[in-house]
Amino acid sequence: MRETIHTDDAPDAAGAYSQATTDGDLVFTAGQVALTPDGDSLADEPIQRQTEQVLENLQAVLEAAGTDLDHVLKTTVFLADIDDFQTVNDAYAEAFDDEPPARSAVQAGALPLGFGVEIEAVATTPE
Repeated sequence: MRETIHTDDAPDAAGAYSQATTDGDLVFTAGQVALTPDGDSLADEPIQRQTEQVLENLQAVLEAAGTDLDHVLKTTVFLADIDDFQTVNDAYAEAFDDEPPARSAVQAGALPLGFGVEIEAVATTPE
């Protein structure tokens, strides 16, 4: 049965979507951007800082669903500028260091509210 996930430790959904959904085995997150849990935008911050905030938000949503970054199977990284790939990759590698999940990274035409990076994930729940 589908369950929606919400935590105050990540920014609220800005539209008609949930921070994440789960069926108890898999967790699907919405794309996370560089907003603080209070809703402050980091869109003007360097791409590394944006990526760090995105990953903090992703971790908070996953924890609310009973899992964490260690159980992520797949991520999709959306970049406003593909030239930021290496900087984003460096920050990403710190969060997913030993056995990183599968990943796609694409340049999007534009991201919401002027952000440079957005990341969504699919994770399992621990047994």
